Formats: sequence, structure tokens, C-alpha cells
Amino acid sequence: MEGKSGESLATVLVAGAANLVIALAKLFAGLVSGSAAMLSEAAHSAADTVTELLLLVAVRRAARPADRRHPFGHGKAGFVWALLAAFATLVGGAGFSITHGLHEMSHGEELGNLTPSYVVLAVAFVMEGLSFVKGFTQLRRQAARHGIHPVRLVRRTSDTALKAVLFEDAAALAGLLIAAAGLVAAQLTGSAVWDGVASVGIGVLLLVVALTLIQTNLSLLVGQAAPRRVEDGIRVVLADQPEVVEVVELLTMIIGPGDVLVAAKIDFRDEASAAGVEIACDELDRRLRERFPGISQVFLDPTPTRHRGAPR
Repeated sequence: MEGKSGESLATVLVAGAANLVIALAKLFAGLVSGSAAMLSEAAHSAADTVTELLLLVAVRRAARPADRRHPFGHGKAGFVWALLAAFATLVGGAGFSITHGLHEMSHGEELGNLTPSYVVLAVAFVMEGLSFVKGFTQLRRQAARHGIHPVRLVRRTSDTALKAVLFEDAAALAGLLIAAAGLVAAQLTGSAVWDGVASVGIGVLLLVVALTLIQTNLSLLVGQAAPRRVEDGIRVVLADQPEVVEVVELLTMIIGPGDVLVAAKIDFRDEASAAGVEIACDELDRRLRERFPGISQVFLDPTPTRHRGAPR
């Protein structure tokens, strides 16, 4: 329900290209200066590049059409690959940054020429900013279509590729500021400890992002329901149908990025004929898909309520 896969694909490609160039530049600056924070930032960008490749696979796999063996489509495959991408951030980014930062804090290393590091950080901030703007623009378009605030949408979106890009780009911008602060503090005090502290700070930031994305994808893989706002809207559409007496039970499940399955037990009026119930079900299917374009599967089960179906 959150937009087309083509938008997410373009967002992932832009972020991936930016991260690859930035990773190489940070690595060069880190080797020249001996800065743990810069090497952590290089690992961060390298992990983000791997993440973008996995997200690219996620977007493409999720977009594959349904077939005989997968009648509900391949949407959940996108969550699997997005989960692997989050683990890449956890291991390659957070793990390296924290351990390398702790090593520098305990052993200490003399820093070299920091000018290349400052230049790379400034250029990287611009490139990461452009990537973030690309992702946020897509988010705003989707939020406008659904009439909700972008921040609220990014918290609830099932488009995990877009969510990962936004979170990682935001973390990248914050990481660059932390790295710059660490270098400035180390240069002013003459102590490389601050560079190590910055490296650990970057690692903790990536740890929080990775765990958040892992939790999100696990919830979607288990079978997360549609947002409460969407479920309430579905219930209103069902209840407004003239032939419907009561919505006995409503179940929803997100089966792919922006892809929702709806199953409902409905008590129809006793006077409604079998043909009338069939027509009403067809009309409800049409109205639900029209109101919520992300709904791809609708299953309606005529079920009398217990007090109406019980023998007198």
C-alpha cells in the first residue's frame, strides 16, 4: 500500500552507487590519517553497499508475479532479503566500528594528516544528503497519497527497502557528524581516544538501526496485520454494504511490500438470496480494492452470528 516497486528500486540504486564511491574515499582517508573513526565510516559505507545490493534483490524478488507454487506472490521474499541486509549492517558496520573503536581507545594510535578526512567527510555528507532526499521525497509522495504524516508512514510502512534506505542514510549523516566531531576533538586535545570514542559511537548508531530493521522484518515475516487505521477503514467498507448485518471477524495480513490480504466472516441479512450474497461479495471486493489499492487478496465468508444461527 506504500507505492510502486520501481520507486523503491530507483531509491536503492541511488543509495548503493553513493555508498560505493563514499566507501572507497573513506578508506583512502582512513589509511592516510590512521583514524579509527574514518575506517569505521569506511566499513559503514561498505556495509551499506552490501545492504543496498541485498535490498536490490529484495525489491526484485518481491515484485515477481504469483505462480502455481506461490499463489499469493513472492512479497515475503522481499522481507527475507531485507532481513539479511539488516544483519549485514549489524555485523559489517556495527561490529567492526565498535571493536575497532575500543581497540584504539585502549591502545591509542598517532593520527596523521587529517585534511583528506575532512574533505571526504564534507563530500560524503553532500552525497548521503542527496540519497536521503531521494528516499524522503518518495516517502512524502506515498504519505500524501494516504493522507498521513511521513514520519508516521515510515514507522508503519511494509516497504522495508525504502525504510532501510531512509534509516541507513539518516544514520550515515549522523555518523559523518560523529566522525567529524571525533577528529576535531582528537586534533584539539592531541588524544586519539576521542577518535576511538567516535568510532564506538558510530557502531552503536548502526547497532540501533540494524536491530530496528531486524525487528521490523521479523514481524512482517511472521505475518503482521495491516495497520489499525487500514483495518478500521476495511471494517467500515464492509459494514456499509446494505446486505451486511455484522462483520463477525476481520483478519488481515501483509504478504508483501504494500500488499495486503483480507479475510472476513460476515453475517448477511436472512432475506438476502444466495445470488444476492454473491453479488454483495463481488461488490465488496471491488470497493475494498478501490478504497485501498494495496489489497490484492479478498476472502469473504458468509457466517451467521451465533445468536442468529442458534436453533430456537
